[in-house]
Order: sequence, then structure tokens, then C-alpha cells
Amino acid sequence: MAASEIFDVVNRDDEVIGTATRASVHAHGLRHRAVHILVFNATGELYMQRRSLDKDSAPGLWDTSAAGHVETSENYDLAAQRELNEELGIGQSTKLIPLFKLDACAATGHEFTWVYRCVAATAVIPDPVEILDGRWCEIERLDEWLRARPSDFTTTFHLIWSRLFNTAGQACTAFAND
Repeated sequence: MAASEIFDVVNRDDEVIGTATRASVHAHGLRHRAVHILVFNATGELYMQRRSLDKDSAPGLWDTSAAGHVETSENYDLAAQRELNEELGIGQSTKLIPLFKLDACAATGHEFTWVYRCVAATAVIPDPVEILDGRWCEIERLDEWLRARPSDFTTTFHLIWSRLFNTAGQACTAFAND
């Protein structure tokens, strides 16, 4: 998570128009790309991560299972596989299913964000540098937690959760089944 990482800068149509450092992208609110992955277990629980206190945005808040920036010249799918492996130790053999894309806006940190899901076939091994805490959550209890304590969660997670419920109604557990 170096401030000198280089990201593609994109226009409102998500087309690459240049590159900039992580620090510059975040300081100037430049549009760039990210991925979020929702990892379910065989019983339909969602793995949630609490972001490290060292993160430059939303430190200590609860978020999707894994998330990260798309690196320069990398596509969304490759970034999702890389982040899943880096943050949770889940390998390349895990099938990621794209769910939807969020437009870049202030709530996403000016990130165009593809959201994926998968079912973990192996144990989750959180990276202690990236993740302060993690837990498996039943969908219903997570929904109750989100309503009772919305400030515990990142703004991007709020958008993703809202989109899941708008798309799937109360049947969010269907996202856990292949």
C-alpha cells in the first residue's frame, strides 16, 4: 500500500486517460479502478473484513471480504483474483463471478468498482497487514448490524449492500449458491 503505486486514471466512461501515483489519485479525487469481492462459505455466511488502522481511507471500518485497486494495465478480473489471494490466501482456482459495477463517485472514493462473489473452498487466511479483524456473518445478522451501526462500515460497502438488496430483495443468500 505504497503512496508511490501507479494507477490508471480513467474518464467518466472508465477509459484510461493517463496514470498517477496512489497519493495523487486520492489527493485530487481522480477517477480510477477498484474491485470488491464477497466471499461466502458453504453455509451462505459472508466473510467480512475490518480494514487495517494503517489504511489511507476508511481505517478500522468493516468492508467486503477483499478489496483493492486495479493496477496499471491490469483488468478487473485479474485484480480481483490477485486481491483475493493477497488479502485472504484464496488461490487462483476459486471461481469468481462478476455481479455488478458501481460508477465512480465520492462514496466509492472516485473508483469504478466491479463487485464479484465466490464461495471459499479453502480456509480464509487474512493478511494481518491489510486486515485488522475478520469474521463470517449470517446475512440476516449482518443486515441487522448494518442498520443498527451504519458507521461501522465503509461507504462502498453501504453501496454494495444496497445494490444487493435492490437486485435480490431479501434473497441475498442466493448469491452464496453456485
